[in-house]
Amino acid sequence: MTEPTRSLGCCYYPEHWPRSLWAEDARRMAETGLTWVRIGEFAWSKLEPTPGDLRFDWLDEAIWTLGDAGLRIVLGTPTATPPRWMLDRHPDMLAVDATGHPRKFGSRRHYCFSHAGYAAESDRIVTLLADRYGRNDHVAAWQTDNEYGCHDTTISYSDAARAAFRRWLRARYPGTGNDGDIDALNAAWGNVFWSMEYRDFDEIDLPNLTVTEPNPAHALAFRRFSSDQVVAFNRRQADIIRARSTAPITHNYMGRITDFDHFAVGRDLDFASWDSYPLGFLEDRAGATPDQQRAFARQGDPDFQAFHHDLYRAVGRGRMWVMEQQPGPVNWAPHNPAPLPGMVRLWSWEAFAHGAECVSYFRWRQAPFAQEQLHAGLLRPDSQPAPGLEEAAQVAREIAQAPAVSAKSAEVALIFDYDADAAWAVQPHGAGLSYFGLVLDLYKAMRGLGLSVDILPATTRDFTGYRLIAAPGLMHMPGDLKSALAPAEAEVLIGPRSGARDGEFSIPVPLPPDFPGLDVTIAHIESLRPDCPAPLDQGGAFTGYCETLDGGAKVVERTATGAPALMRAGRVSYLGGWPDPVAARRIIAGLCARAGLDTVELPDGIRRRDTGTERFWFNHTERAVRVAGRDLPPISVTRELL
Repeated sequence: MTEPTRSLGCCYYPEHWPRSLWAEDARRMAETGLTWVRIGEFAWSKLEPTPGDLRFDWLDEAIWTLGDAGLRIVLGTPTATPPRWMLDRHPDMLAVDATGHPRKFGSRRHYCFSHAGYAAESDRIVTLLADRYGRNDHVAAWQTDNEYGCHDTTISYSDAARAAFRRWLRARYPGTGNDGDIDALNAAWGNVFWSMEYRDFDEIDLPNLTVTEPNPAHALAFRRFSSDQVVAFNRRQADIIRARSTAPITHNYMGRITDFDHFAVGRDLDFASWDSYPLGFLEDRAGATPDQQRAFARQGDPDFQAFHHDLYRAVGRGRMWVMEQQPGPVNWAPHNPAPLPGMVRLWSWEAFAHGAECVSYFRWRQAPFAQEQLHAGLLRPDSQPAPGLEEAAQVAREIAQAPAVSAKSAEVALIFDYDADAAWAVQPHGAGLSYFGLVLDLYKAMRGLGLSVDILPATTRDFTGYRLIAAPGLMHMPGDLKSALAPAEAEVLIGPRSGARDGEFSIPVPLPPDFPGLDVTIAHIESLRPDCPAPLDQGGAFTGYCETLDGGAKVVERTATGAPALMRAGRVSYLGGWPDPVAARRIIAGLCARAGLDTVELPDGIRRRDTGTERFWFNHTERAVRVAGRDLPPISVTRELL
């Protein structure tokens, strides 16, 4: 495998600016130290202002102008923004929300993944672009669409989705011919309950607008179907491009968008990229407490971006970019402060420390119009430098002086599964509980101990080289995954809710977790009020979710009332609740000690990450901190050679 390199880029919209600016913009990008520029992903109306009226001349010139300055181009397909005339052709192409209202034109991402007519239009425009630019020397990478799932657009309750869902179900429960086996579906879903049995697949509606909650098996099936629709839509684009171009293909995922399987989408791509907005994500996605939001209001959560770097490195099978990096205030969060001086540089180096090959800033110049006019860029609307520009240039200078990059697998693995997130979303069992939140809390505990972490998909079966593996909350654990984890030469932590449902969302018998060699049974479960935690006898507490554990495995920890909380057999431990930060860090530290892993207790806002040749220390705080014999300046990146 070729060792990764580090580079910088930006997102640029030549269609927003006079052609007289393009060459000057390209020159300034190159002078700043940028080598990549993404264009085109929202430009359908400029490429085809009316049906069949194709106007590629401006894009030809933009690509030539940028390329002539030495910039390499990521060309985006424009399918996230179908033009207004598309609705005249396909008035039923709009996605429909859970309340039955269409997601109307006037913004973006207003198509339904299940609409066959729009899928054909997507094929057409992608084919035209790939035919024209597939062998262009300046087009060095492709991006499909833009931010699948953003604005809650994965799941659509349209007529097209209903028809496609029925076809999907027939294929999932096959019978003789093409009719499917409705009796098999009824049995799998437990439809005898509340007389929900169907006589034919055409009787099955979408799981919205029901009197009370729909059957959870029905809801989970619809989420799985919706994920498969995203995968199929993306695959069509990737196949078209790959037949016409040898340049690598990516998609720019988002932070904490979990309603489709990113690993499945990623199997049709060459690398993963994602859009990192640390301040935008702090309040509504990172799960930060009010105190943490105040402490890191201008820095972002110290672990949220790192988690996604590691996640998308796994989605990209070792290759990851940041396609959009926040360079200043955004416009769309509940509050939109400016980052502290030095944070753009810190975010950039944090991405590189976690394996990013490129960090691309959004955007080159702030737009003076439309929805994102208050979203900062590297330049102000008047083309004067914004604060992020010099920090980007500083990173470029530092990259040029840095040693060669060497990738390295971590010794700690954390399994993440989008299907488990779907199952928790269908049945969280308590307000505010989510699979993503549980996994992120354990990741935070690992990072707080100075550990570098690899995130793995639940399809992983070879765990060679890992000394600690955590697989929390996997509501469905296939038997071959259990069989692969049980003999692993590592400390293995599962639970809570691991193996709690079978593949059709029924409680299995034998009762969970039914893990080889681990005599533990979940007798019953409860969700806890936020103000009623269950204290643990060694410190910290279970919050939100707690299980009653039976069985002959060794009791390692108990609740304050004496109930088993952590049980173990050999190297496998079962955690019977959602640990608070104190308990999570203590439990992970204990497992690290058993595994022979060195840890260091890091203060809030201080984080460490190792590559094959470097150790990075990140100080996200506004104060100088001394840790592990090192003095870390405020808002700083300290890089050491190993």
